[in-house]
Amino acid sequence: MAHFGKLALSVTAAAVLALSAQARDQIKIAGSSTVYPFSSYVAEEFGATTGSKTPVVESLGTGGGFKVFCAGDGLDTTDIANASRPIKKSEFDNCVANGVTDITGVMIGYDGIAVAQSKANAAINFKIEHIFLALAEEVPVDGKLIKNPYKTWNQVDASLPNRPIVVYGPPTTSGTRDAFEELVMEVGSKKFDAYGDAKGKYKKIRQDGAYIPAGENDNLIVQKLVQDKNALGIFGYSFLEENPDKVSGANINGIAPTAKTIGDGSYPVSRSLYFYVKNSHRAGVKGLDQFVDLFISDKMIGGNGVLKNIGLIPMQPDLLKKVQDTVKAKTKLTAEMVDKHTVLP
Repeated sequence: MAHFGKLALSVTAAAVLALSAQARDQIKIAGSSTVYPFSSYVAEEFGATTGSKTPVVESLGTGGGFKVFCAGDGLDTTDIANASRPIKKSEFDNCVANGVTDITGVMIGYDGIAVAQSKANAAINFKIEHIFLALAEEVPVDGKLIKNPYKTWNQVDASLPNRPIVVYGPPTTSGTRDAFEELVMEVGSKKFDAYGDAKGKYKKIRQDGAYIPAGENDNLIVQKLVQDKNALGIFGYSFLEENPDKVSGANINGIAPTAKTIGDGSYPVSRSLYFYVKNSHRAGVKGLDQFVDLFISDKMIGGNGVLKNIGLIPMQPDLLKKVQDTVKAKTKLTAEMVDKHTVLP
C-alpha cells in the first residue's frame, strides 16, 4: 500500500512537471498584416508596462493566421489570430475538428482598403466598376464575357489617365484580399448583366501580370509605389495614414479614404478588424488575460485611444462597451455567430 502511495505521488509529480513544462511565459500572435501594426503596438506597450515578455507578433495574413491558430489547442500553438475579416465557416470547422472549440472573437475597430498611388501623381477618381473592369479575369464586351483586354486605365474609361494597369495587392492568404474581392469585385460585377448567375458574385482577378500579389508586408507595396509612379497599390488605410509624404489614396465613388468616411461607412471599401483568442490558453500562458484587457481598453481602441494615431478607426462607445463586455465574459464563438459574420452574440 505504501508502495502504491509512492507510485501515485510520483505520477502526480510527473503530471505537474509536464504541465509546468507546457506552460508558457510569452504570448504568440499571428495573422493579418493590416492588424499587425496595431497588435505590435499593444505588444510593445504590454512588454514595457507589465514586466512580462513582449508578445511575439507575426504577419502571416488572415488566412495564414487562422491556419496556425486552428492547427490545435496545445500550448505549442498560437494564442491569438489577428484578422481583417470575420473567420470563415471552413476555418471555424477546421478549428473545431482540431479541438479548438473555446474561442472569443474580438472586434477592435474599422479600417478602409485604400487604392493608393505615388504622391507625385495627380489625384485620381475611380468608380467601383472602373477598378472591377481593370482587374477582372473576364469582362463584358458587346454583351459577352471575354478575357480582359484592357492594358491602360483610359481603355477602361476615357476619364481615367493613360497609364498602364499595374496594381500591387495582397495575396490570396490575405484578409485584405478577401475583403477587396467582396467589397470591390463582387459589388462591381453587379453592374453587368453579362455575368448571369454570377452577377454580384464574380470575383476572379486576372493573372496576366496586371495584378501583382505583393506578399503580406504592406510596407513593400508602399515602396513599390514610390519606385513606380504608374503603379497602384491596395492595402489597409493605416499604411496610407503612416506614409502621407509618399502615397495618396484615390477617391472611390467620389469619396476619399479618411478616418471620418471610414468610420461613418460612406467610404465604400470599409471593413471591421478583429482578433480571436483561445480561452483555453488563458490559464497556461502568462499575461494572456492582461494582454487582451489592454488591447480592448479605452486607452488603446477608445474614441481617443492611442491606436487611432496609427490609423485604427474607433467604433462608437456603445459598440465598444458591448465588445468589452463580450470579452470579459469570455463569450464563446458559435457556429451561428460565424454564419452571421459577427463576433457579438
